[in-house]
Amino acid sequence: MITIKSEREIDLMRVSGALVAKVLDLLEVEIKPGMTTKQLDVMAEEFIRDNEAIPSFLHYVPKSDPDVTPYPATLCVSLNDEVVHGVPSIKRVIKEGDIVSVDCGVYKGGYHGDAARTFVLGVIDEKVQQLVDVTSESLMRGISMAIAGNRLHDISSAIEDYARSFGFSIIENMVGHGIGSELHEDPAVPNYGRKNTGVKLREGMTLAIEPMIALGRSRKAVSRRGGWVAVTEDGKPSAHFEHTIVVRSDKAEILSETFLKRSSS
Repeated sequence: MITIKSEREIDLMRVSGALVAKVLDLLEVEIKPGMTTKQLDVMAEEFIRDNEAIPSFLHYVPKSDPDVTPYPATLCVSLNDEVVHGVPSIKRVIKEGDIVSVDCGVYKGGYHGDAARTFVLGVIDEKVQQLVDVTSESLMRGISMAIAGNRLHDISSAIEDYARSFGFSIIENMVGHGIGSELHEDPAVPNYGRKNTGVKLREGMTLAIEPMIALGRSRKAVSRRGGWVAVTEDGKPSAHFEHTIVVRSDKAEILSETFLKRSSS
């Protein structure tokens, strides 16, 4: 069931979303070659708890698969061919030339915020840099369609059309989602689809939009290492960006930004 949030609920989600953005801002400054992905995770958890919030992902079990091992970390840190759900580890060292997707969720005041960015470590291949840039822009193009009266797959189509115009692939079995008092709510938000299809968007719907785009020809992510981390089928790099947004009548509001960035935009 899709829920429409009140302005009071959106205010609370704005706080959670801003805290997620601050975590990612911190990690963007601190991340460097030689660090382990576990170091990033510890840094993020300490920051979240210092701000009187709870990591959304830690011990998470999806309702669709209640027998899976609970997720063991605060962040998902996915390197190169890892699409999503990379589990932080003291053995996983970040290297010069890696691209690193960091996905973070925060629960505060009864509501979740969720966002992801892909960080570039040093100089990388020109085509991989283009992949990162196109994935980031495809997110913004999807968000631009999150307007009351449009259809859900108008978001999906905007993401797909832009990414495919550069020859990149859509990871079709990983999607965005509704978000609110639960981390994952209805509706699913695919990154591909036909315009003018899907549910009609209504003001107050809150969505986590998250394109996952691959350099090669992979159309799905496959799981390995404990059933959590999902990698491209062909081993080619993948990028991931995400924002929590609220559908508005004229222009979607991005909730997973710091207050400073929001006020200056």
